[in-house]
Amino acid sequence: MTSCPIRIDVETSFLEDQSEPTSDRYVFAYTITIRNEGRVAARLLSRHWVITDSNGKVQEVRGSGVVGEQPYLKPGQGFRYSSGAVIETPVGAMQGSYEMLADDGERFDAAIRPFRLAVPGVLN
Repeated sequence: MTSCPIRIDVETSFLEDQSEPTSDRYVFAYTITIRNEGRVAARLLSRHWVITDSNGKVQEVRGSGVVGEQPYLKPGQGFRYSSGAVIETPVGAMQGSYEMLADDGERFDAAIRPFRLAVPGVLN
């Protein structure tokens, strides 16, 4: 068990003005809040996303930091950012992880539980 539990909350929204359903282009925004609920500070080093549409098409995204930053979170601190994803169907899902480095030298992955991307009204 890591000495640095990280809480990750996600909010999503469908960007109708940027989407083109007739061209199988559905654009979603997501806002992530990352909070350090541990007793040791940690830096977010990299991200890994797995984005799946309802046809089963999978996109994997890996990169350094988030939105050009590698936020450093002291105990009790949070970091919030927004980004987006484009899929070919009105419903999809995302999940992933952030690679973290705690001040005590421990490297660990903070898991991002699966969350749904869905055009409003498509699902009940």
